[in-house]
Parts: sequence; C-alpha cells; structure tokens
Amino acid sequence: MPVKILMVCLGNICRSPLAEGILQSKLPADKFIVDSAGTGDWHVGQGPDKRSVATAKGRGIDISCQKARQLKPSDFTEFDHIYVMDASNYKDVTKLAPDAEAKAKVKLMMDEVFHGKNIDVPDPYWSEQDGFENVYDMLDQACSIVADKLIKEHS
Repeated sequence: MPVKILMVCLGNICRSPLAEGILQSKLPADKFIVDSAGTGDWHVGQGPDKRSVATAKGRGIDISCQKARQLKPSDFTEFDHIYVMDASNYKDVTKLAPDAEAKAKVKLMMDEVFHGKNIDVPDPYWSEQDGFENVYDMLDQACSIVADKLIKEHS
C-alpha cells in the first residue's frame, strides 16, 4: 500500500501544486502518492496558476495536468501525512480534523526546515514571477527533507 501525502494551501493553484510536483519528483512513484488541495473552493477544477506552471517547468517538473480541489473530510483518513503552507492553512485544516489522530497528521511545511519556528511559505499569488521562484526554492528545500524522512520511515 503506497504512503499518501497531501499538500495544502489556500486555493490549490500556487503553493500546493508546486509542493505536490516537487515532492513527487523526489519520491519513488510505486511507494508514494502525492496530491494537493486547497482550504477554499474558489479554483476547484482549474489548473495551477500559469506562474506556478512556468516556475516548475523551468526546473524540469510538469504540473500542468493538476486540477485544483478543495480539502474534504475523507482526506484525513485517506492520507498518511498532510503538509500545510502557512499558519492560516494549519488553523483551517486542523479545525476540520475529526479527532486528535487526524490532527496529528497535519504539519507546517517549513517546520521541516526551521523546526518549531512556524515559518510560512508566502502566498505568491499577488506577486511577480520572482515570488513564485522564491516559493519554489523554499518548497524544494523542505521537500528534500520530507522525502528523505519518508523514504527512511517507509522503506
């Protein structure tokens, strides 16, 4: 049974699609499934922001086929690990968790790099392309740590 990881941001068109693509590229596909979702429903069914797609493509990752979806209650049972991009996402996601076990699956993405510092991955939606490049670099660093941990934990 593959290990399932969910990446969550606000609208599921900027940060979490990048995180999904980056982490997917670092894990063996036969052992891990990576998905993403948003806490809001504004972009359900849409592809990632064109700037996220361009940023990922520039780094050799294709996220153009992803479609935004909203977090749903069944995600807490379906996924083994849930990574959120910022404190607001953390609050929204943990509020939906049905129990303490589900809540314990939820972690701030950048806590993997800066343990306990509660660093947010900034939402690049209102920024220029360089904001997306910065977010990619942050997520790449965190995803490398997550991938190493997951491979050690589940091999």
